[in-house]
Amino acid sequence: MRSKLFSLLALLTFASFVLAACGGAAPQTPAAPTAAAPAAAPTAATSAEAPTAAPAAGTQLAVGIVLPTKDETRWTQDEARFKEALDKAGYQAEILFSEKDSAKEKANVESLITKGIKVLILTPVDGTAAASTAAAARAAGVKVISYDRLIRDTDAVDYYVTFDSLAVGAQQAQYLVDKAGSAKGQPLYIYAGAASDNNAFIFFQGAWSVLQPKIADGTFVIKNSSEAIALQDKAELTRDEQAKIIAQVTTDWAPATAKTLAESNLTTAQAADKGDVFILAPNDDTARAIGDTFHADKDVKSFVITGQDAAPASVQYIIDGKQSMTVFKDVRTLVADSINAAVTLLQDKAPVAKGSYNNGKVDVPAIQSPVISVDKANVKAALFDSGYYQTSDYTGL
Repeated sequence: MRSKLFSLLALLTFASFVLAACGGAAPQTPAAPTAAAPAAAPTAATSAEAPTAAPAAGTQLAVGIVLPTKDETRWTQDEARFKEALDKAGYQAEILFSEKDSAKEKANVESLITKGIKVLILTPVDGTAAASTAAAARAAGVKVISYDRLIRDTDAVDYYVTFDSLAVGAQQAQYLVDKAGSAKGQPLYIYAGAASDNNAFIFFQGAWSVLQPKIADGTFVIKNSSEAIALQDKAELTRDEQAKIIAQVTTDWAPATAKTLAESNLTTAQAADKGDVFILAPNDDTARAIGDTFHADKDVKSFVITGQDAAPASVQYIIDGKQSMTVFKDVRTLVADSINAAVTLLQDKAPVAKGSYNNGKVDVPAIQSPVISVDKANVKAALFDSGYYQTSDYTGL
């Protein structure tokens, strides 16, 4: 999308327009930050509309959006939803991709700063490496919204717009627990996202909180991580302990890496370590790669495998019985929350927060969206009846 950023006059015109449309409502103050993790999400996702007060003709939103990569389905979905919501509301913004490169990410942000943006919506490639980038934006007077992934170890983050990431991991794990029943000694293979992504730790934390009791009581037996086995009796893990496990089972969010790791795990596993297995896969793209690998192993009789993002290819896999579940995160809601937060910040107001996340430096006020577990039983109601996807794009419904 071709960028047309605000001049000062356009910004003042836009703020006046929105204030008039909102009836001059008083500024809202965010909830006080807390160090505690946010509460578990509701059991069903809710939708949020794009800003209802459309700007006057020719007015643009003074926002730059930087997403981490086009190589993952999740982020191309976000790009499409941003464009859809912005076009519908009459806003324009520049959307750039960092190609999984923190240096490219910083260059993108610097470019947007020179173009005069007032609000930056940034999904960091590496949460810690992005601290200096956020600080540069703050120094230029730009408000920073950390989008879906948390920017760590800096106070230069104004808001964190996210899904309830603890609930994502917890729902994935609960699905495995529910399908396992009461039988003992069932093989469990665990996989995680990228160690550079703070969300990978939060997802894993949520999953471990549900899985660990069932590992400790013998329902599950971990088959692919000596670090997880060494810590299996510990209900709460430190970040360093999580890091040791993730280092052994990281997919780096890459299907090719996930496939290679799964192949290695199955090569070293004995036939007795296979049979009917349970697999914690971190997201949909890696779940398909891991699931296809397990399906090809003659000693694997069946598997239950998790995912997240409701990626189109995985939705078809769920319909076809090739992937067990996904955690649906309605990007429409997250995008709308981000745009609303940006508009509020442009008015020099404070968006309403719903909890906070500690980024290692400060408690960042969070605007959270709920998530929902989806499998074959509710895929139609959750994803198609809601209008998120079209039935004409899928077979077997």
